Amino acid sequence: MFDTVRKYAARLRTSPRAEAAEGRERPPHNLFEAAAAYVAARTADDQDGIDDAAAWVSPEALSFGVSELACRAVVALALERNESPRAVARDLLGLPAA
Repeated sequence: MFDTVRKYAARLRTSPRAEAAEGRERPPHNLFEAAAAYVAARTADDQDGIDDAAAWVSPEALSFGVSELACRAVVALALERNESPRAVARDLLGLPAA
């Protein structure tokens, strides 16, 4: 039985997928890493960085990550400014106070 497990583990270590993973410099990106890199590249007007970060995850995941980042940023700014998140969001977008 242990011999079977050893053979299975050896096959996993030498599989094409395992070899491809070893060639990577770092593990795959998650959607929050992609969102952070994407937004940072957008603020720096770095088209190569934008394209690179956009390729890390699906467009839907990137959209969700950017949305989550925006929510967290608005909440953090609202706490820092001692204002409501609505007021901060409107101010960031250049909208008149409601």
